[in-house]
Amino acid sequence: MRFQTPLVPARLIRRYKRFLADVVLEDTGQEVTAHCPNPGAMLGLKDEGLRIWLEPNDDPKKKLKYGWRVAELSGGDFACIDTGIPNHVVKEALLARHVPELSAYHSVKPEVAYGTGSRVDFLLSQDGLPNAYVEVKSVTLRRDETLAEFPDCVTIRGAKHLRELSQIAENGARAVMLYLLSRTDCSELKIAADLDPNYAQAFDIARARGVEMLCYACDISPEGMTLTSALPVDPSPQAGPRVV
Repeated sequence: MRFQTPLVPARLIRRYKRFLADVVLEDTGQEVTAHCPNPGAMLGLKDEGLRIWLEPNDDPKKKLKYGWRVAELSGGDFACIDTGIPNHVVKEALLARHVPELSAYHSVKPEVAYGTGSRVDFLLSQDGLPNAYVEVKSVTLRRDETLAEFPDCVTIRGAKHLRELSQIAENGARAVMLYLLSRTDCSELKIAADLDPNYAQAFDIARARGVEMLCYACDISPEGMTLTSALPVDPSPQAGPRVV
């Protein structure tokens, strides 16, 4: 997926009120407020002085004329902080059949109602195959070497999705949780049980009940974001002795 408008570099001053970020544009030195499309904690991705990349817009209906899309990390790595982009990346990959575990499905429908007042990110169908319900989670947390973790804060909604996928699996359809690594400096995924023990417990229960846990890496740059290769998910119990 390529960004529709060329991104421009800036330096982060601060991120606040969850959806706002004050920045300084590199080319002009102008200080502006940008939209931060990420409600999470963004641990390690909101330090003052961080080089970031913004997408400008000239939409008169939008109060903020810049949207934060990418954070530039050390060593030439990048992270996509926009939680709306991963679903576009996954949809593109599913339609191109670049996810081997799901490549047999020809029909890809986004935002289909299921569970209790929820909408699954993608419903895949194909004659002769059980339907596949696919939820997508964007992973941006890294605290140790090349290990990615999810979530970066308590996510009640995320735990609910795991419980609903568990029910889907028990009813005979395929239930898939696809974690998209939205940063380029990690090579494995585990659940951050210390940040959200309830999510870790829901993860263990869901995996035991047949929910497929997939993790995929991405190429990320100021030009765009593309799904690449599968990465391992820590096979050990994520919540330890709390799961019975």
